[in-house]
Amino acid sequence: MNGQLGTVGESPDGLFAIVCSAVAVTSTFTLEKAYGIQRMEDLLALGVTKENNPRLYKHIEDFYNEAEDGTKVIVYGVPKTAKMTALCDKTSGSIRNLITSQNGALRGIFVARDDNSTSVTTTEGLDSDVYTALPKAQQLAEWATTELYAPLFIVLEGRNYTGTTQKDLSEQSYNRVAILIGDTESGSVNACIGTMAGRLAGLPVQRNIGRTKDGALFPTEMYIGAKKVDESDSVISDLYDKCYIIPRKYVGRSGYFFADDNLACDPTDDYAHLAPRRVIDKAYRIAYDTMLDMMLDELDVNEDGTLQTGIIKSWQQTVENRINREMTANGELSASESGNGCVCFIDPSQNVLSTSKVVVTLKVRPFAYGRYIDVNLGFLVTQTN
Repeated sequence: MNGQLGTVGESPDGLFAIVCSAVAVTSTFTLEKAYGIQRMEDLLALGVTKENNPRLYKHIEDFYNEAEDGTKVIVYGVPKTAKMTALCDKTSGSIRNLITSQNGALRGIFVARDDNSTSVTTTEGLDSDVYTALPKAQQLAEWATTELYAPLFIVLEGRNYTGTTQKDLSEQSYNRVAILIGDTESGSVNACIGTMAGRLAGLPVQRNIGRTKDGALFPTEMYIGAKKVDESDSVISDLYDKCYIIPRKYVGRSGYFFADDNLACDPTDDYAHLAPRRVIDKAYRIAYDTMLDMMLDELDVNEDGTLQTGIIKSWQQTVENRINREMTANGELSASESGNGCVCFIDPSQNVLSTSKVVVTLKVRPFAYGRYIDVNLGFLVTQTN
């Protein structure tokens, strides 16, 4: 018999890294070194235990409570003194080294800390390090996109939640960064990034992490600060409106769900949510890989230096075919009646001979999401005279 080993085919779309404060373990687990694991036993083999690295251990355990064994995740331990702001710095932060070490394969990075220091500065209801890390994380993700052609998103742990008024992220412009608030332990200063990463790792790129059809999250208890999610309706509503990612309950359903997949930006931004961000990033990667085969190829041009029609149509069709094959056919894009989920256009008036540059415009069709459903309910009564 085949298929009995309990392994899962690696999905590049769900390849994430969990960055967390840790302590080194002899020669088996070194800080600021990436380790790819596929199950909890792999973490134990590195010498990481609940006793020597309790927070990192919990995040990975939470990850595999959501994701199947065989799902690959990158574990990256950092010094406990390293703050998220420094870690996310695009020029000097160690997460930059993590990204390059994986040759651009990472689709998302989840950043957490395990700091026992009592000198935490709180600003607007969270550790001030969270808010100062926001622009750094955005710049780092944009660097990976523009310089490495390896787009990704970053989720920051919403540490030291105090219950006071949080910064309104809907007024920010960080459409590659999210802040997660809420944990599986009462009064925790941390957030359940392992749970979020594990759930997201098993979802296709177009899927909202809060989709109820996918079932409840694994944890049987979840908290916002010291209060159970069940008792925090007004807090959850406020944090949701401010574009944080938080857990929630639904009346009539058991278990917990993520409320939505907000990113730290204006809700009207095209990429205000993780699902469209992951969709466009996958299309970006496919388009890059497709066009890379055309680099420095001989191109037939007209007398005015523009590309001949046959070349333009060939390039457009090649890109569209691959996007439709790898995304539309898999239900990751909303297909038109003809079955197409994207349009590729190359302006025929470009003088490629003189500029050596071809500008390609690619547009993909995302799905809509019913965030609010209003039901007009009434009696159906037939009157008789």
